[in-house]
Amino acid sequence: MRPLYQLNLQQQFGGGEVYTDFLCQALGRLGVPHTLLVHPDAPFWQQFNLPQTTLQAIQPDLPSLLQALASPSLLLTHGSTPPTWRRALKAAGHRLVGIAHMPLYGRDPKAFENYDGVIGVSQYVINSLHDAGVKQAYPEPWYGVAALARMQRTEMNITQHSYYDWDKRKGRDRLLSWLEPLVKPFRSRPVFRKKPGLTVGIVSRLTPIKQFPLLFEHLAPALADIPDLNIEIFGSGGYASVRDLKQALRPLAERVRFWGHQHHVADVYAQLDFLLTGLPEKEALGLNVIEAQYCNLPVLAVDALPFRETVLDGKTGYLFTDPRQDGGKHLKTLLLAIQNGTKPHPQPAQEQTHLQRFSLDTFTERVKNTLPWMENSAND
Repeated sequence: MRPLYQLNLQQQFGGGEVYTDFLCQALGRLGVPHTLLVHPDAPFWQQFNLPQTTLQAIQPDLPSLLQALASPSLLLTHGSTPPTWRRALKAAGHRLVGIAHMPLYGRDPKAFENYDGVIGVSQYVINSLHDAGVKQAYPEPWYGVAALARMQRTEMNITQHSYYDWDKRKGRDRLLSWLEPLVKPFRSRPVFRKKPGLTVGIVSRLTPIKQFPLLFEHLAPALADIPDLNIEIFGSGGYASVRDLKQALRPLAERVRFWGHQHHVADVYAQLDFLLTGLPEKEALGLNVIEAQYCNLPVLAVDALPFRETVLDGKTGYLFTDPRQDGGKHLKTLLLAIQNGTKPHPQPAQEQTHLQRFSLDTFTERVKNTLPWMENSAND
């Protein structure tokens, strides 16, 4: 087999980096030698326990990448690469396989042009590849895995952190990122205590992909009519994303609290009654959906792909009508029925066959089955 490399040049930690972690774990389990090429300004990689992975920092440019690769190599990229990179990599004799972490709907349909193969992280992503004319897509999805290291309870207090993820490329964000640490010592850091009633939580980066402001623009007025309902938000986002989300949540007033990014998500999941997802069309899979179910936390999600792939309606959570269609009436009815006991509170931990689809064992088997295709069959 050709020397195998993964390329992940992200400087911020997110779901794609969690995915990269368990792909390294799977390759290590299979005894496949591999190198992970990362950005020199992404220090979080040193915190991962990847004894079978060679970690190499490179400059984020084409000459550095070409220099790092043995020739000919198999290069797995998380997402796409610039067109000039693809042509140069192919001209140098490298085999190029992309992992599509996002659906191509609304994105560049030529994002994976010149790739030998593309692997989708869900059937929804694969459908988008087919609809974009990507013929070299692998037919089976590489579903994500619950990151079990993140699933360990610490029993530590959950305290409020900054819920802003500053974009240093923007002048306003850069200025606010300088001011925030100056104000921080004068602010109290509340400790999370679950309120009486039904607690629905968001545990996610507050990125435009999730579309939380649009979700609550249609959902908040309906949820405001539900007594003893609390919305707890664990995650951070850009200034505009947080501003717009706060605006959309105004009908719920003091029943909403922001807690910022949390490292120990298992402690967060244990304090919630349900996890709420964002809107579906820009979502690829949702690792938080998988993690929550592994922690026996049921999920509330719009009845559409990709959530139909990850949530068993009535068993590991509930799928509800898109609030852009019904103004949130279906979800309101569901939550009221749960509160009055006419709808059961799902127990995802009882659905082990479903959860096994998202285990590291199953993911490793998927990778094993795909290796010959990556080496020989993709785009042949």
